[in-house]
Amino acid sequence: MFLESKPSKSTKVGWVEVVCGSMFSGKTEELIRRLNRAKFARLSVEIFKPRIDNRYSDVDVVSHNSNSIRSTVVDSSANILLLASPADVIGIDEAQFFDDGLVEVCNSLANQGVRVIVAGLDMDFTGKPFSPMPQLMAIAEHVTKVHAICMRCGANAQYSFRKSASKDLVLLGETDTYEPLCRTCFQQANLQQNQT
Repeated sequence: MFLESKPSKSTKVGWVEVVCGSMFSGKTEELIRRLNRAKFARLSVEIFKPRIDNRYSDVDVVSHNSNSIRSTVVDSSANILLLASPADVIGIDEAQFFDDGLVEVCNSLANQGVRVIVAGLDMDFTGKPFSPMPQLMAIAEHVTKVHAICMRCGANAQYSFRKSASKDLVLLGETDTYEPLCRTCFQQANLQQNQT
């Protein structure tokens, strides 16, 4: 007779956490905070970021508040699996810049008992879901949506309004290129921009 065995207490249980929101909402700051807490708990931590994101540093993940953490720069999500050494916690910043394979990478890592923390924009500059973030939120055990402050009215902001006329989906920039806006101000700003 076959008896099913229970997993031992030493079995690692993995999961996926997503931190999402608009630009300037503190996503990277929250990612760094969670990773530093894991390090404080003496867990092994690795962090990855896409090569395209070199705004503050070529190798560090840096928040708008200038907090930073050393990372491994990769060209695609598949490289994360290739380069990840056995770690308890893996952080991934700017997830919206990765290919859709990132969803399977995160699932694979979590299935191996790794805590995976992913941060990224949930919407692009047009207000549409920014892939692969919607799929990551769907498979995640924990989703945290953080908000910026609307630069026009002071309400909670969940949109990243692009001030320039560029229609490229990916356009790196800071406060000179983007501003966080609430729903009402975002609609008004787009209407004004389309009229000019």
